[in-house]
Amino acid sequence: MTLTPTELLQKTARSRRAVIAMSEGSDPRIVAGALAARDLGLADIILVGPRADIRAALAPHSAVEGDGLAIHDPADSPLSADLAAAYLALRARKGADQAQSEAAVRDPLVYAALLVREGHADGTVGGAVATTSDVVRAAIQMIGKAPDAALVSSFFLMYPPAAAPESARAMLYSDSGLVIDPSAEELASIAATSATSFRALMQDTPRIAMLSFSTKGSARHAAVDKVTTATALLREAHPDLSVDGELQFDAAFVPAVGASKAPGSDVAGTANVMIFPNLDAGNIAYKITQRLGGYTAIGPVLQGLAKPANDLSRGCSARDVTEIIAVTALQSLEASA
Repeated sequence: MTLTPTELLQKTARSRRAVIAMSEGSDPRIVAGALAARDLGLADIILVGPRADIRAALAPHSAVEGDGLAIHDPADSPLSADLAAAYLALRARKGADQAQSEAAVRDPLVYAALLVREGHADGTVGGAVATTSDVVRAAIQMIGKAPDAALVSSFFLMYPPAAAPESARAMLYSDSGLVIDPSAEELASIAATSATSFRALMQDTPRIAMLSFSTKGSARHAAVDKVTTATALLREAHPDLSVDGELQFDAAFVPAVGASKAPGSDVAGTANVMIFPNLDAGNIAYKITQRLGGYTAIGPVLQGLAKPANDLSRGCSARDVTEIIAVTALQSLEASA
């Protein structure tokens, strides 16, 4: 059985614990999930926000600063001046001045992302309160895109329920949270980056299905052409990857259907990285898999950034927070390997 990020991180040998900055440090779910992550040894935690609000949220847990838990209030943090200088250096060309930079750093999302950029934290997590667009904007503007990434995209880790049959498997769904209508070139890039993410976070060999409403020419449409073009581009750029497309989901997931619809494929029926043609398909699919199939969905996880930053659903639980902290810590370990 594939280990969850928390289980995997607990089994991973580390020279030190990652430091993860939580930009919504007074939210009760953030506090509970972050304390659980700290207590499990997954990461050291920085809670960002108004100090009095965070201390009030910690009180029911009888938790205080220290022993892997820090509070950073941007209004009085000794780091704020340096972070404002970093912001100004990044945004001066966009018209930012000193006063605007100082004001921007008081935004916990910006402050937490700059902690990561400047090396005070290894990753950041937000989105329990803030929208995905705000979380992603702060990450892209403050942390930036990785030099080798064509774009920033997202994925969900999907884990089968405990009662699922042995044939059930953990999967990665991408893009299910960010890129609305990727081009063929962007789709190929999303698939390549997702393969790297799958190896790092699930410790298994990726088998990539480029999904469509068509399997091997069973339908003709420009939307199908996009997927077949993306598949060809991915194979050309990454001949080492196991990839096939275009495939319908049943052909990618069910061995008997895969053998019937795509005979000879080394991916059909066994795919574990599902690449969706657009955000409509990816977002709907992960929610159906979660709500009707009983799978646990962890994400959206961002990929393609220079350093880790991740989003949460506004309907997240404390357990979701703990798992995304583990994901973020694992990403930081992968980046420093």
